[in-house]
Amino acid sequence: MSETGRRIEKLGIKLPVRNRKGKGAVDAVLKGDLLFLSAHLPINIEGTPVYVGKVGTDLDIDTAYQAARLCGLNMLATIKEYIGELDRVDYVVKALGLINSGGDFSSQPAVMNGFSDLMVEVFGRRGQHARSAMGAFALPQNVPIVVEAIVKIRS
Repeated sequence: MSETGRRIEKLGIKLPVRNRKGKGAVDAVLKGDLLFLSAHLPINIEGTPVYVGKVGTDLDIDTAYQAARLCGLNMLATIKEYIGELDRVDYVVKALGLINSGGDFSSQPAVMNGFSDLMVEVFGRRGQHARSAMGAFALPQNVPIVVEAIVKIRS
């Protein structure tokens, strides 16, 4: 047990046990002028995956590129919801793409280009960002990619 856990126990405090499934995480958190965006999936408005499978075995790079682009579209909707107008985006700082990679697939950056290209299309130079694209053994709902990002917001 942690020191804090022991302290709580010593004080006789019982923390409530809650069903936190889906309630502890939010789509974004605004801290100062930075908007931290949770992983966005290539899902439709109903929350159903549009693309599923491992890249390199179930999906080709072009299809996975489109999935990454859809992650970006979903993220843009979240940004707009959180800050009101996309014009308030000063620039995209950093993006991380996790690609559900099958076999010996190693072209994760080519998949992530679907997201990055969209950001540049929408924001011009403000959409250029540092990024990482890494392979993953499995992703939620068997989607081919998830993307998270950090965006600097104008006042």
